Amino acid sequence: MDDGAFARSDRFAPVAAVLVSLPQRLEAARVGRVRVDGTDGTARVIALLRGLGSPEGVRAVLVDGAVVGGFNVLDLDAIRRATGVPVVAVTRRPPDFARIAAALRRWFPRTAARRLALLRRHRLARVRTGGEPILAAASGCSAEDAAWLLRRAAVQGYWPEPLRLAHLIASAGAASDRAAAAGPASRRGRRRRPATPRR
Repeated sequence: MDDGAFARSDRFAPVAAVLVSLPQRLEAARVGRVRVDGTDGTARVIALLRGLGSPEGVRAVLVDGAVVGGFNVLDLDAIRRATGVPVVAVTRRPPDFARIAAALRRWFPRTAARRLALLRRHRLARVRTGGEPILAAASGCSAEDAAWLLRRAAVQGYWPEPLRLAHLIASAGAASDRAAAAGPASRRGRRRRPATPRR
């Protein structure tokens, strides 16, 4: 589960959920959206995951970080309860909670305490990989089990393949939405490139 590229001026950010048979067989994908800096992330993620169906053998949910669409903070425990499987949030760098807290108090004074509490609820554990170490917070499983899962999910390098796929799919959906919103009017006046003859 991951979000895709978005601009701070956007009202919504794309998110994608993928079902992967490890290490890299893509079984299903669903794309949705969350409000940028909103509070709907947890509900939207749960809906997307349920939209994948309820296949037998699903062992865990991986999410890229505990936020989507900026400061839309996810409740990992609520996602675990809704799906019935452990949830593991992964990040590349340790968060600077002092800066995060200051930003939350400035921009979201009414919800800052709840957002920060969700971010700090689960301890981040260092996971050794074949490359750069990563950090993981787990709900519903031990740090050791989470580390084993993340190493199993890495195909090339150190980043879990399901998260790479989810990010690509979410970003592709966002690009398609922007192109559709632009419409043919935005393409008027452009010079067409001459066709390149095939050899």
